[in-house]
Amino acid sequence: MSFSAHWLELREPLDHAARDPALRAAAAALLRMPRVATVVDLGCGTGSSFRALAPHVDAAQAWRLVDHDPALIAIARRRIGAAAAVEAHPLDLRTLDALPLAGADLATASALFDLVGRDWLRGFVAALTQARVPLYAALSYDGHMHWSLSVADDAAVVAAFNRHQRGDKGLGPALGPDAAGALAEALAAAGYRVLRAPSPWRIDAAHAAMQRELLHGIATAARETGDIAEARVAGWLHARLERVGSGTCTVGHEDVLALPDRA
Repeated sequence: MSFSAHWLELREPLDHAARDPALRAAAAALLRMPRVATVVDLGCGTGSSFRALAPHVDAAQAWRLVDHDPALIAIARRRIGAAAAVEAHPLDLRTLDALPLAGADLATASALFDLVGRDWLRGFVAALTQARVPLYAALSYDGHMHWSLSVADDAAVVAAFNRHQRGDKGLGPALGPDAAGALAEALAAAGYRVLRAPSPWRIDAAHAAMQRELLHGIATAARETGDIAEARVAGWLHARLERVGSGTCTVGHEDVLALPDRA
C-alpha cells in the first residue's frame, strides 16, 4: 500500500473541499484546550490531514505523523514547519501495538480505512478503545462514481474497480466501499458515539490533471480484476479521456467522527 507524492498532491484540493464541514468543526472543537493538543495522523502521507484540520484548531498542537514511507513523512514535516510540534513515526500499520496513541487527544486518517481488512480494523478499534482516543476518519470511498456525461461501460468498469478495491492492499482483504459502515459499526460496538456524513469529490474542468490520473488508475484496476475485457476497458478509457474538461464526475466518500465516553 503506497502512494506517490504526486498523486497525493493532485487529490488534496478535492479532499479538502469534500470534507464535511460540520464533522471537521466537531473534530477541531475536541482540540480547543489550554494545553498542547496532540493528534495522531495515521497514514499521514505529505500532511494533508494537518493542512485540513489544524487551521480550525484554536490551540497549540503536536502532531504524531505515522506512515510506512519515511520520504512522505519528511515532506509532511517540511511542509508543517514551525506551525506545530512534530514527531515522526515511520511504522508499518500492521504493527498495531506500536501506534503512538497513548495520551493523544485525537486520532485522524484520510482515505485509509477503505484500504484495510476487517481483522486489522478490529485490532485497531481495540487499540483505540484502550487508549480512549476519539477518531476523525475522513474520505472513505463508498463505491459510488457518477459522470454527468455518461459513456458505454461506465457501470461495468466501476463495478470492476469496486471489486479491485476489496483486494488485499497489505492489511488483509480490504473493506473497500464497505469501510465507513464497518468502521462505524465496530466503533459503536466498542462504546463510541459515532457521527457520519457524506464527503463526495466533485471533479470538474479545473481538475483536468486529477481526472486523467484517476481515469488511468480506474482502468488499471478494472483490468487487473479480469471482470471486463481489455478492449472494453480501453474503449472506456479513451472515451472518458476525450471528455476530460467537460461535465463533472462525483466520487462518493464518507467521513466518520467517533467519540468515546469522555469526549
